[in-house]
Amino acid sequence: MRTAASQPPEARGLARDGIRLLVATPDGLRHAAFADLPRFLTAGDLLVVNTSATIPAAVDGRRADGRPVTVDFSTELDDGCWLAELRESSKDHARVLDGIAGETIALPGSLSVSLLYRYPEPDSDRLWATTVNAPPEVKGDLRGALVASGRPIRYSYVPDPWPLEAYQTVFSADPGSAEMPSAGRPFTGNLVARLIAGGVLFAPITLHAGVASLETHEPPLPERYRVPELTARLVNLTKESGHRVIAVGTTCTRAIESAADARGRLSAEDGWTDLVLGHDRPARVVNGLVTGWHDPEASHLALLQAVAGTTLVRAAYAEADRTGYLGHEFGDSCLLLPPLSRRSLD
Repeated sequence: MRTAASQPPEARGLARDGIRLLVATPDGLRHAAFADLPRFLTAGDLLVVNTSATIPAAVDGRRADGRPVTVDFSTELDDGCWLAELRESSKDHARVLDGIAGETIALPGSLSVSLLYRYPEPDSDRLWATTVNAPPEVKGDLRGALVASGRPIRYSYVPDPWPLEAYQTVFSADPGSAEMPSAGRPFTGNLVARLIAGGVLFAPITLHAGVASLETHEPPLPERYRVPELTARLVNLTKESGHRVIAVGTTCTRAIESAADARGRLSAEDGWTDLVLGHDRPARVVNGLVTGWHDPEASHLALLQAVAGTTLVRAAYAEADRTGYLGHEFGDSCLLLPPLSRRSLD
């Protein structure tokens, strides 16, 4: 997407569901508002939504030589270490590339973070595995201490700060995402009620999204996710009845497909996923997708194509570029509805 939304739609005089929606089907492309979503779904369709809530993961720090730095915490690992990215505290939030293993950065509230090793590979230049050092009185609630000092992560295309509420969705319930699962942002309580009244079903998953800076032809990193038993049952019943399983966002798609067997049958799962969807692994379960607009070089596009096929995704992006749709977390949306029988990339 060539143009990023620089502020939430509410600041542009729109309701959350007032943003633009491009509906892409094999029969053509249609322009609508997100509030029109019920027109394009049918009774029995299942929307799978992410209940992960955004945490204020950007924390100001100071390096040993006195230089200010922002630590963007991404993902907490099972051993208590955190993946984190270093960013300049300047307006452009440029990445800091000169960190070294063993360096300790002072944080507010008697906290500090020590850089352990580059992640996931020694020559990686974005993420560090880190350990957070804390006094005894806060060790029991380390995450709470971090988020008490933090703010939402943002990048240079969003020049002004916005409160944490701007980065939550109507489905947000389980804090853990460094960046908002933004495909669900345009939903409102009223829109959800209208969809339910029309016979559309909802089912939750939880996938905690890490930082989204890994976008230039780089595969997504492992993420923690959970597919509840009831969601697995609803997905399987929906498929058996011939209706659509529509994922709200790439996070939901990754979670559902990670819990699916080779036949496309879903089971309850709770753990980590390193699944990379694309030409070699097309979607087995998801046959519809609500998504925002990603950069053309983003790895997310391979996932979209794994669901909807290359032809439909390319047509949608070409039309969105031609007509000025806005990208990223505060931008416009797309509904991809490939044929129900599609099973592989074009």
